[in-house]
Amino acid sequence: MNATLYENEHIEYLSEKTPVIVSDEHTFGTDALLLASFASPKSNDVICDLGAGCGIIPFIFLRDGNRKITAVEIQENACDQIKRSVEMNNAEDKITLINSDLKELDFASLNGRFSLVTMNPPYTKAQGGIESEKKSEKIARHETMCDISDVALCASKILKYGGRLCVCGRPERLFETMKALSDKKIEPKRLRMVQKNTKSAPWLFLLEGRLGGKSGMTVSSPLYIENDDGEESDELLSILGKYREETV
Repeated sequence: MNATLYENEHIEYLSEKTPVIVSDEHTFGTDALLLASFASPKSNDVICDLGAGCGIIPFIFLRDGNRKITAVEIQENACDQIKRSVEMNNAEDKITLINSDLKELDFASLNGRFSLVTMNPPYTKAQGGIESEKKSEKIARHETMCDISDVALCASKILKYGGRLCVCGRPERLFETMKALSDKKIEPKRLRMVQKNTKSAPWLFLLEGRLGGKSGMTVSSPLYIENDDGEESDELLSILGKYREETV
């Protein structure tokens, strides 16, 4: 299906058959790709992506065979982008779009529905650092609309018992994130740090919590973006996979 594209929009192909509309306001970066790979849903998972933005994580899951995906996004123009991408992919029966603040979802109808919740949350506290002038960037990067405690509370309501929440964030906020999850009975179970190379400090963490899980966490070996010779690592190339094939 041909897409209606507005000014400053273009199509990225996650695979030959998975086009996604991105714009200057609502696009995606490497961290979203890493989070989607880390979450590694099973084909029968019922998934909710909070703060979906342009829908990159839901469309990666769609590309890889998932069929029950809900995207929650507060910004109307981002939702319009996702809606047009859904139509392009003929995925109306696979991706459900909810235009809502995650703090104001219809929890009565969504209670315990999902086996996996993902979110690439804002990394910076409100009034922390230099805030972006664009409203869309401010919402995506700063906790102006929600913080990690809001994310954990929302996930605790919509996850089924034993369901997983996967998030990413900056290492300096790891303890705060783990505590927020634990306070809502989502036990941190799996952690992986992301580094540029073996000589650099981590710049991102990937964390999985399980609702009602027992204590005890697995810490995986670091994910390196580059080899020591400066070339992209084999693991990163594997994660980029079909998307990279369509962009080279």
